[in-house]
Amino acid sequence: MVGAGVRVRLLGPVEVVVAGSPQAVNGLRRRAVLATLALHAGRVVSVDRLIDVVWGDHLPATAANTLQRHVSYLRGVLGEPGSIVARPPGYLLDTGPDSTDVQAAERLIDLARRSTDRHEQVKHLTAAVALWRGPPLADVAGSAWLEEQAEHLARLRLEAERSLVQARLSLGEHAGLVPGLEQLVRQHPFDEHLHAQLMLALYRDGRQSEAVATYRRLRDSLRENLGIDPGPRLRDLECAILRQDTAIAAPAPAATASAPVAAQLPPPVPTFTGRDAELAALDALVDRGGAVVVSGTAGVGKTTLAVHWAHHAAAHFPDGQLYVNLRGFDPAATPTEPARVLHGFLEALGVPAARMPSDPDTMTSLYRTTVAGKRLLVVLDNARDAEQVRPLLPGSPDCLAIVTSRDRLIPLVVTESAQPVPLDLLSPGEARAMLVGRLGARQVAAEPEAADDIAQRCARLPIALAIVAARAATNRHFSLAAVAGELGDLDAFHGGDEATDVRAVFSWSCRTLSPAAARLFRLLSLHPGPDVSAPAVASLAGVDGPTTGPLLTELTRVNLFTEHTYGRYAFHDLLRAYAGSLADEAEPPTERRDAVHRLLDHCLHTAYAADLALHPHFSAISLPPPRAGVTPERPRNRSAAAAWFAAEVPVLLAAVPLAARSGFEGHAWRLAWTSAGYLHRQGHWQDWLGTQQIALAAASRIGDQAGQGHAHRSLGLACSRLRRYEEADDHLRRALDLFTDVGDDTGRAHTRLNLGQLAERQGRHQQALHHSRRALALFQGAGNRAGQGYTLNAVGWQEGLLGNYHRALESCGAALLMLQEVDDVQGQADTWDSLGHAHHQLGDDRRAIACYEHALELFTQVNDRYAEAGTYVNLGGSHRALGDLAAARAAWRRALTILDELGDAGADSLRADLEQLDATPSR
Repeated sequence: MVGAGVRVRLLGPVEVVVAGSPQAVNGLRRRAVLATLALHAGRVVSVDRLIDVVWGDHLPATAANTLQRHVSYLRGVLGEPGSIVARPPGYLLDTGPDSTDVQAAERLIDLARRSTDRHEQVKHLTAAVALWRGPPLADVAGSAWLEEQAEHLARLRLEAERSLVQARLSLGEHAGLVPGLEQLVRQHPFDEHLHAQLMLALYRDGRQSEAVATYRRLRDSLRENLGIDPGPRLRDLECAILRQDTAIAAPAPAATASAPVAAQLPPPVPTFTGRDAELAALDALVDRGGAVVVSGTAGVGKTTLAVHWAHHAAAHFPDGQLYVNLRGFDPAATPTEPARVLHGFLEALGVPAARMPSDPDTMTSLYRTTVAGKRLLVVLDNARDAEQVRPLLPGSPDCLAIVTSRDRLIPLVVTESAQPVPLDLLSPGEARAMLVGRLGARQVAAEPEAADDIAQRCARLPIALAIVAARAATNRHFSLAAVAGELGDLDAFHGGDEATDVRAVFSWSCRTLSPAAARLFRLLSLHPGPDVSAPAVASLAGVDGPTTGPLLTELTRVNLFTEHTYGRYAFHDLLRAYAGSLADEAEPPTERRDAVHRLLDHCLHTAYAADLALHPHFSAISLPPPRAGVTPERPRNRSAAAAWFAAEVPVLLAAVPLAARSGFEGHAWRLAWTSAGYLHRQGHWQDWLGTQQIALAAASRIGDQAGQGHAHRSLGLACSRLRRYEEADDHLRRALDLFTDVGDDTGRAHTRLNLGQLAERQGRHQQALHHSRRALALFQGAGNRAGQGYTLNAVGWQEGLLGNYHRALESCGAALLMLQEVDDVQGQADTWDSLGHAHHQLGDDRRAIACYEHALELFTQVNDRYAEAGTYVNLGGSHRALGDLAAARAAWRRALTILDELGDAGADSLRADLEQLDATPSR
């Protein structure tokens, strides 16, 4: 079968993409064979048919043997012997979903066609159109059948482009459509549909005369070339434009909150000096857009330059500045996946979780759609390679991306026209200027030769100069000559290259540390995250907070560690690697393992406490006690717990694989469990899925059935969120079996409840009710009052969906009493809403309104905005049923405001209902 990381691309030149890297398919006829098989993906194509398509009337005597050789070659390109299967009477390309770009495009177009939500249509169609890289099958040997297929795929693209334009017109996005439509009508000069869309976009953009001129140019062209006039639809549109008919006016803009302006740049180095040529090169690119690659050796100042210039140029990019550390050369972590970066960028640009795609290609398309027309600066720091960077490039001429890397990223320069800005060592003058900025002009002027000697011994490498300057600045009684002399004592360590020289400088700086600070420096290399909090540092070292503070101050004072934001600290990659080598040399394996154990204990117990603060009545798991020296944090309330997760989630995502590969499998699955709720609520569903996959493997290795059960259950929930319903059902049923084996009735109950939720998502309400009832029996047997309350509400809700409203009232009433007994605010709010629904269906709307108002008060307390919006919709329905249209309008407008802010798909249908209601006079 074609591998998961392989895609056959036909919508342009024929090629195979393996692990993100395009692979050429050499030979016209080989490409024709691949294209024919790919267009019949999953179906057998006979040998005779393949020969006819590939050779036509020019059939060689050796055609069958040559075809076999072509198939063998293609299997090699695809990387899997079983990718092309010999099956009588021919061959079959064995593919999975979206293994070809044609399959992906057809799926996305079908999703758009099925959706009634315009935003969803735009998302799917944008992603589909982006798959075309040029004329389809552009470099395939010509045969009548392949030419027909190429024409069909070209028509498919045109239809998708028309539909995309129509969806965007319906959303009032006419202003941004004109340039693309003008290009389309040039490509299709007689297409009346496209001309109508262009006329409408121009008219709605206030360009009435241009809209009329567009019609008249088409009319003249049709008469001259085809001897016909435009059709009646286009003639009617021209008349409507001339009389400024309100029927073709732009739709009212949605009452959405303005998107936030991202401002993610880290603070600049205040003593930045030099690099005039490089700054000038960057200045020249401000209005050009595209991408620039700042490359150079480690520690040469790439990030410092990029961040300094980004702050300097920020005013030229009023729509925001995005920043990410891609961790391309971080010794403690793998490079950051582009999908994770895109999720963060889209969040920063105001895209809510409800609209967040799960597919990386669709994420890239939405990202580029979101930034189109904006003046945005994107800093992609510490990139590993071009493949990591490509999906993150904005693709808009109004945006500029600055990429920093130790690699020159030649593929970006060649294929993306990125401008290279190579960064060399500081010049002697720049090195001296840097020392002046750090030490003051008087001290450097007093000892110019010593200053130059220091610069030379630091290899004119900025990171080494910063460390030496910090040492000199904190010891003002030292002369620069004395500092240079100390460095001179390290000559035996110099190897003639920058890496060795800078290591010598690091070692010199570490010699000044107290033994406790030196030990902490070594142990910090074991922390897997991009940064670390002071409490976590204390647990890592096995000391208390009052002891940790002075040690951190000692490290930051000599620039071996940086407090990049209040209370959070980070390494430079070179320093992390150096600290790691010292730890390997000086710390026994048992001490390193103990330090990792303490760190994982700190993460686990703090995350568990934070999760409990957010959900006090959710089921618990057993935790091993923390080791001596570990001081977990205790978030004092819900907001503190949420803030802790927001800061620490990158650390938790790194801690799960660290635990798994370090032999702490129990910590791995428990850490994944504690972070699941936060990842779920924030819409980080791919991260949720990834951590749970690691958790399942870890729990399986040690035969921990409870851990496997929790991981399977969480995987089921994540797959359900990602609409992978078959996988979700499989995981949940495996969880059910495992919880049964270990006798965990609470785990079984939660899993049954989740199976009910999955069935409801699929519209299987009777099965949902069945699962909920079985969950209730299990919660009752376990004596779990909160679980019983939630499940009684689920039973009542399902009864209501099935039309059994009196049963719904009975069940939800019992649920409310239990949830009030255990003081579960979220559960009470959900239940009041269910009660309101049942009363409304029974025609008792006054009681329904009272229930909805109770629910709204409680949803506000727990900040559940989705539920709040849904209850406002229900409240409006009850007011309308009583004839109070003014109150109904007020409730629905409140709901619409929330849904628009969240970007929820239900906003459009509610807006239509509200327009209909507005057209109804109040009684």
